[in-house]
Amino acid sequence: MALAGCPDSFLHHPYYQDKVEQTPRSQQDPAGPGLPTQSDRLANHQEDDVDLEALVNDMNASLESLYSACSMQSDTVPLLQNGQHARSQPRASGPRSVQPQVSPRQRVQRSQPVHILAVRRLQEEDQQFRTSSLPAIPNPFPELCGPGSPPVLTPGSLPPSQAAAKQDVKVFSEDGTSKVVEILADMTARDLCQLLVYKSHCVDDNSWTLVEHHPHLGLERCLEDHELVVQVESTMANESKFLFRKNYAKYEFFKNPMNFFPEQMVTWCQQSNGSQTQLLQNFLNSSSCPEIQGFLHVKELGKKSWKKLYVCLRRSGLYCSTKGTSKEPRHLQLLADLEDSNIFSLIAGRKQYSAPTDHGLCIKPNKVRNETKELRLLCAEDEQTRTCWMTAFRLLKYGMLLYQNYRIPQQRKALLSPFSTPVRSVSENSLVAMDFSGQTGRVIENPAEAQSAALEEGHAWRKRSTRMNILGSQSPLHPSTLSTVIHRTQHWFHGRISREESHRIIKQQGLVDGLFLLRDSQSNPKAFVLTLCHHQKIKNFQILPCEDDGQTFFSLDDGNTKFSDLIQLVDFYQLNKGVLPCKLKHHCIRVAL
Repeated sequence: MALAGCPDSFLHHPYYQDKVEQTPRSQQDPAGPGLPTQSDRLANHQEDDVDLEALVNDMNASLESLYSACSMQSDTVPLLQNGQHARSQPRASGPRSVQPQVSPRQRVQRSQPVHILAVRRLQEEDQQFRTSSLPAIPNPFPELCGPGSPPVLTPGSLPPSQAAAKQDVKVFSEDGTSKVVEILADMTARDLCQLLVYKSHCVDDNSWTLVEHHPHLGLERCLEDHELVVQVESTMANESKFLFRKNYAKYEFFKNPMNFFPEQMVTWCQQSNGSQTQLLQNFLNSSSCPEIQGFLHVKELGKKSWKKLYVCLRRSGLYCSTKGTSKEPRHLQLLADLEDSNIFSLIAGRKQYSAPTDHGLCIKPNKVRNETKELRLLCAEDEQTRTCWMTAFRLLKYGMLLYQNYRIPQQRKALLSPFSTPVRSVSENSLVAMDFSGQTGRVIENPAEAQSAALEEGHAWRKRSTRMNILGSQSPLHPSTLSTVIHRTQHWFHGRISREESHRIIKQQGLVDGLFLLRDSQSNPKAFVLTLCHHQKIKNFQILPCEDDGQTFFSLDDGNTKFSDLIQLVDFYQLNKGVLPCKLKHHCIRVAL
């Protein structure tokens, strides 16, 4: 018979079963000799009520003794693996405590609350034993523990998890479009460039860079790959912004160190053998003391006048000589410090600062935002001299860190499989002339033969296009019209821009050999212009149209080498320099974000 007010968990508890075994037969068997039989209870209904009350009272007494036993033995009873009390423990051998005689009414009233408290206490004790039985987490850094703390991680010793700080950064492209990117506080300029390359679907050739642009000051510089974007943005004014563009000359010094610095501009504290390795070590070694020296135009602070002074750049700073070309300590005056400053290029030095030339540079302290009085403005005679000074400033300030930035992309490329490397651009000198006239293809190594093969291929392509048009091709454009507009879909074609604008784009994306772009000619509406960089100088070559047998061709050498369109012309001069001073290697590109 189920008992009202008694939880089922007590009926199956091991302590309850033990107590039931210890109770007399008269309490276990209601049909014992001390109680009336079932026939007697049916006959006398009043006695049946009294016997039921006595049975409930006896059960309450058993539960009271169970609670007292659990209270005394909860600290000493061992646990099994599942966290429950062992049943095979010996029982207490003392006599059972005698409960005081209480009226039946009082016994019935105080039954339920005591049972609930006992259940809660047993649950808490079981949970405590289960927690203490779990294995401790070993500390992976025991050497960091103090003498009083054990090398085990406790729950209170683990720091609370904090979300990484994020910030929105707005980046602009050359055509004026922009993109807002959410970045982490520890994201570097290289990481942000790779993210923008992925979002813009560009070719990642490790030449993309982030530019710090200050239009109100007329300054800009390329961020180093290791610099934190959020930290640099905190030093910028509201008018300043980030630009995303190419810079092929970022690590040009490590590729061609021998042809970078003129001999008269560099002096060493120790004898150098003049090799490429020795030159790199002298700049990257912090113990060496290289000096860059030469004449520069220096703008006086707070004035509009410029003076031509003899300047030398050391690891300790930029100095000028107050007496000719003397470098004695008493004749040297500090112009700028390298630690808390960065070097910038002047965008419009002549117009904004009345600079004597267009090759200006500036050493800007990091604390300066809008004031021009604390800017150290300098001006070189030519672009090669300015590039030399700016590169020397970066090498002396960052040293080996700059070389590591140059080596990281090469090391990553070596670790990647050939299938996971990014697609190479055709402007990276990856094309070779091939001859498939025989049974097997061969590489054409003779430049004259390659030129004739390209010319023959151009004529063959033209004939195929004409024949397809006669047979009723689905092309909406006439072949002559197609050859004059197909180049406008290429990245290297920049349309109707001026000569000055094309030179500015070449300078911004790095004065390296083979950097080029094509544009419409301003003097001849039917002609085009190839703008090419060679030996840090910009040259222009006019592409003229010529007719042969009623068909229009394009040529750079007065008709000696003809091409059916500009795409064939560019492809040919990427393989052969021809009349050009060098091959076409890198093309200027503008990406819309």
